[in-house]
Amino acid sequence: MSNVAVLGLGAMGSRMAANLIKAGHRVSVWNRTIAAAEPLVQAGASAAASPREAATQADFVIAMVRDDDASRSVWCSPETGALAGMKPGSVAIESSTVSRDWIGELGKAAQSAGVAFLEAPVSGSRPQAEAGQLIYFVGGDETIARRAEPLLGAMGTAIHYVGPLGTGALTKLATNALLGIQVTAMAELIGILKRSGADAGRVLQAMGGTVVCSPFAKRAAEGMLAKEFAPQFPVELVAKDFGYVLAAAGNPESTPTIAAAYGVFRQAQESGLGSEHLTSVVKLFGQ
Repeated sequence: MSNVAVLGLGAMGSRMAANLIKAGHRVSVWNRTIAAAEPLVQAGASAAASPREAATQADFVIAMVRDDDASRSVWCSPETGALAGMKPGSVAIESSTVSRDWIGELGKAAQSAGVAFLEAPVSGSRPQAEAGQLIYFVGGDETIARRAEPLLGAMGTAIHYVGPLGTGALTKLATNALLGIQVTAMAELIGILKRSGADAGRVLQAMGGTVVCSPFAKRAAEGMLAKEFAPQFPVELVAKDFGYVLAAAGNPESTPTIAAAYGVFRQAQESGLGSEHLTSVVKLFGQ
């Protein structure tokens, strides 16, 4: 078993760390608020005062944080960053949903530090993280990716090597863009059905039996009709990811559908829905 450091103990990182402990790995954890580490320490992890301290003895260091800025701080801070503390031969793994440009910068920083680097963002939310059923999109050197597979397998059920650095970020952002577009489409359709006096539940049940309706879109619609908006994937994070997608596109005019969906999530944020589940955008259309 490996020595593993997990940086960031939010909804996803805490569950990933718990599964690594269950799998028998020696786990060191760090989080900005130390209280988040307490349940993991009770389960057998050790808590570190900084990312650098957590990374000192680790064979693998995994980050799961909010965005580019948080990732930059965790890895590259001159005083407390993990790269400065990693030992030769260890592997840095960025599992956060970040921009393609930042992955390129971080790869260069890892190379300068003499550390191997992979990107391994995931598809899945809190239930999948807790069950160890995440889907990984791995980018970087394929030999290093194979070396990390047993570790990632403790947290996920599918590991896809998608190409060189930056490809993992693009795969994850494309996945989240498709997810968000389906949500905005269903939200708008529910609004149309209700304003037209139709039984939205009955219509959507019929639609759900067709090949054009994805299983996710069906579940999203059911959640909207039931008004179940407890956060799993909050609106504010979906908006952040859409922003990264549009940055990768370079020209929003080349991605009008994605830009329109981004606008819906931005509007939802401005309406006070940022912390609610992404399906809460249906409230913008009369739900």
